[in-house]
This record gives sequence, structure tokens and C-alpha cells, in this order.
Amino acid sequence: MELRDIDLNLLLVFDRMLAEKRVSAVAESLGLSQPAISNALARLRRAFGDELFLRTARGMEPTPFALSLAEPVAYAMGTLHGALNQQTVFDPATSTRSFTLAMTDIGEIYFAPVLMEVLSRAAPGVTISTVRNTAVNLRDAMEAGQVDIAIGLLPQLKASIFQRRLFKQRYVCLFSATHALATKPKLTLKDFCAAEHLLVKAAGTGHGQVDELMAAQGVARRIRLTVPHFVAIGHILRSTPMIATVPERLAQSIAEPFGLVWRTHPVALPQIAINAFWHARFHRDPGNQWLRGVLFDRFADT
Repeated sequence: MELRDIDLNLLLVFDRMLAEKRVSAVAESLGLSQPAISNALARLRRAFGDELFLRTARGMEPTPFALSLAEPVAYAMGTLHGALNQQTVFDPATSTRSFTLAMTDIGEIYFAPVLMEVLSRAAPGVTISTVRNTAVNLRDAMEAGQVDIAIGLLPQLKASIFQRRLFKQRYVCLFSATHALATKPKLTLKDFCAAEHLLVKAAGTGHGQVDELMAAQGVARRIRLTVPHFVAIGHILRSTPMIATVPERLAQSIAEPFGLVWRTHPVALPQIAINAFWHARFHRDPGNQWLRGVLFDRFADT
């Protein structure tokens, strides 16, 4: 198929349908009538010889062929938008823009203090909001511009998403400085298995893989408490004889304030990659580029 064979306005409808999944929502966002959107979808189906979107209880779900087009179309639309608006500049010193970052509670503990200190000097009018990765349909929210950047261990983010490594880190064992194990410079597997454990099940992140890896190696833990997030573990560990498996940079951030210590993990676990993610539509957006630059300058290892 040649570009001259298709009306490029139809690709705009296609791109918005991927994000909105409802004809009425696409019509509203583009300022068109619902019959006009339905007509555009009919023309797209004839042009590609595929249904593209099928009506379901969750809205208009894309077919496998439509999904294969999602990333190149989104990238093309983002590139075109950037080219047409390249005169737009972002001045952090005077901007009052609000950015939304998707991150876990670990991210808020580790990234937010440093990021806000930087913004207080370089961008005093810029504000930041955070959302949980599980509180939104993350990819769709990023495509719609509702989330500017996502940070974390997010293997599910793929189609139409750019990413860059910030750093890799290992898992460590974290526990109270008054714990009996704190007198040992090295934690053995026997110590680990005999201890009582605090388990964090952080839904929507890749941290659950560590539990699967330990189970696959036959490592059995005495789990006394399970929580859905990391934010409370400092309060819990400082007053209980439990230990927790956590990312190293979280341990570094909360050990001193809560009177905790950490040791190298006795189980062979792979390092995890913490990445920054952004949608192809906003790859050339000046504000998004600036914020990514701040994150890379302050947090990226390389």
C-alpha cells in the first residue's frame, strides 16, 4: 500500500481509537460526529482488509493486525506533531506545567525528594503528581497524555513505548539493627530460611518475579506478614524480628531513618533494571524531553 492510497486523517482516527476504544470518546476528542468516526473506521477496514476493532464489553478492542500497526502509527503521528510544532519551546524557569509520573511507593521514596529539590531551583513553577502503575491502564494513560513518564520495573510496557535504562540494582535482605542477624557480617541461606519474613506483593510491577525465582530454587520462607506495598516496611521492620527482601536503593534510603541494616542476599537473584518509559507520541515534546533529561542527569548510571 502506498501513502497516496489512504487519507492520513484516517490514521488519526485509528490512533485515537487505540487509546479511547470508544467511538463516542474519539468523536469528542477530535471534534467530529460519531457517524463521521464510524465512516472513517469503515474506510480503514476496507483499505486494510481487516476488522481492526471489534466491539466487546470493554469497548472496541484492536485486532492482532491493528496492534501490529499501533507502534509505527503512533511514532509517525508523534514525529509529525513534533515537526509541526518544533517552534514550541519549554522554559523550565517560567513554566507552570504539571507533569504526572507513574511510579511505585519505592519510586516516591527514592526519586521524589531529589527530583523536587532539582525543580525547586530549576523550575519553581513546575508541579509533579504521581500515580500508581496499577491505578490506571498505564499504556493507554501514557498514550492519552495523562501520564508523562513511568518509572520502574515494568516489563508489560512495550508497544509504542520508548524506554531508557536508569540503573540496575540487586535485591538485599533488610531488617532491624537490633535483630539477632545484625551481628553477622554475612547472611547465610540457613539464616535466611530460619528467619521470619515480611513479604511485599507489589501488584503491577515486576518485583513478584523474585518470589517466583526463590520458589523455583526450592527456597522456603517462613512468611509471617504479607503487605501490598513497600512504604510501610520501615515502620514494621524496626519493631519486629522479621526480614524483608527489597531493592538495594530502597534499603539505602530507609535504613538510617528507621534504624535498619541490610545484607547481601544469600539467594542467587538477578539484578533488576529500573527504566524510564514514555510514549512515542510525546517523544519530541519539549517539556517531556526536559523532564526526561532531568531524570537521566540525576539518576542514570550511564
